[in-house]
Amino acid sequence: MLAVFILYLAITVFIAWWYSRGEKTNSTFILGQKKFGGPALALSERATGESAWLLLGLTGHAYSEGISAIWVALGCVLGIIFIWLVMAGRLQKKTDQTGALTVPGLLGKSFPGAERNIRLLSAVIIVFFFVFYIAAQFSGSGKVLHKTFNLDPVWGILIGSVIVTLYCMMGGFVAVVVTDVFQAILMIFTLVVFPFIALMVATSNDIHLLQAIEQAGTSHLSLTAGKSGMTAFLFILSGLSWALGYSGQPQLLTRMMAIRNQHDVKPARIVAILWTLLAYAGAIMIGLFGIGFVQNGYLGSESARLADDAEKILPVMVMMFVNPILAGVLLSGVISAMMSTASSELTVSSASITEDILHRTFRSAFSDKKQLLLNQLMTLAVGVIAIILALTLTETVYGLVSYAWSGIGSSFGPALLLLLFWKKFSRAGVYASLITGTTSTVIWKYFFEASTGVSERLVSFIAAGFMALLFSVLLPEKEQKITQLQQPRSCCPR
Repeated sequence: MLAVFILYLAITVFIAWWYSRGEKTNSTFILGQKKFGGPALALSERATGESAWLLLGLTGHAYSEGISAIWVALGCVLGIIFIWLVMAGRLQKKTDQTGALTVPGLLGKSFPGAERNIRLLSAVIIVFFFVFYIAAQFSGSGKVLHKTFNLDPVWGILIGSVIVTLYCMMGGFVAVVVTDVFQAILMIFTLVVFPFIALMVATSNDIHLLQAIEQAGTSHLSLTAGKSGMTAFLFILSGLSWALGYSGQPQLLTRMMAIRNQHDVKPARIVAILWTLLAYAGAIMIGLFGIGFVQNGYLGSESARLADDAEKILPVMVMMFVNPILAGVLLSGVISAMMSTASSELTVSSASITEDILHRTFRSAFSDKKQLLLNQLMTLAVGVIAIILALTLTETVYGLVSYAWSGIGSSFGPALLLLLFWKKFSRAGVYASLITGTTSTVIWKYFFEASTGVSERLVSFIAAGFMALLFSVLLPEKEQKITQLQQPRSCCPR
């Protein structure tokens, strides 16, 4: 199993190195210069979007909560379908119109005169929340390597995080996309193959899944976790609210910005949606099968340990039921989820710092080579900060991702949706969305979520959307946005 895992790491680094050869420019490092087709970018977006949270967080959530975890999965699936069916084509067009390399750049270039301030504010928000998001992925690697090889979690975090940081520095966006494609294949293999293995084990041992889930607790067999009335409604709404954040995640939306043309959008949609349906069904089933095995005593002494950390259910089951070679492949899929997400967030964070903060502030001071070097150094700096957080924070992977997801999605989601679909959206609305999304996430998370039972994902998105609309109406745009000013070019030079 260790040999398979080492081989996986070696292949990942080799792929990143191979496709990173040759002369690099800053724009290639940030967005790849339209080198990839739609299906490759779709797989990259899915590998990026489904982090350690899916293979550890959601499987653990289904194991600890039962079938009520379906609302979280459904919220995520609906969000993914929405961004690919509704937003992808418009984002690709908008990127071609503006020439933006980042999501902050896309917002800023749409409002001439406010570009610098919008980009600075956007970049600060991205970096702030992404260090928590990256830390969650590094923490996930520590859990898997600890359970698999009895490796100290500190060393597990360091191994995964150092490799990710190094190959991101090596090739930027290009290295991330090509490794994402490889990792997306591994992830879907784990999420499709292992539920079938679990089903065969359960069938051969006469384990009745629904009966076992009911034995774990009456709430486990309830779609509302035993809640009723308004409490049940808010519970369902909280799970479905995961859908809202997808519309504002820069690490996902940059894949759509990088699509070459409109022709490539359709096959990308098909690949992304099919992958998503298979992956989420598999993750929920793994968690539910975990309940069945624990209730029937098939996980032995590990059952007591899972009471302290449900997010280890997948590694525990893989170790228990699969031969070492296949176990190494399946668990490499789990590590792939962490590495693909962390790598994308590292490159987005470094690009935001260099392209949207430093380059905008000291425009005349940086050549393309200096910007490329700065991007690589910022990748290293963000990686180090995330490693420190992963080593010191005690929050679960699920909790860390939920917090970062809420902050980023609520800040950028309303702004991007209104930018793409409402002509009267103003720069005041952009500021309102960014500021309200960030502050409401932090305030609600730490002061109101526990007492109300309402997720910050829902409250912060609604608040940011309302304020963006309100300020756009109160302070309308006096100048036409860049998309309205540009006219189609003549076919012949003048």
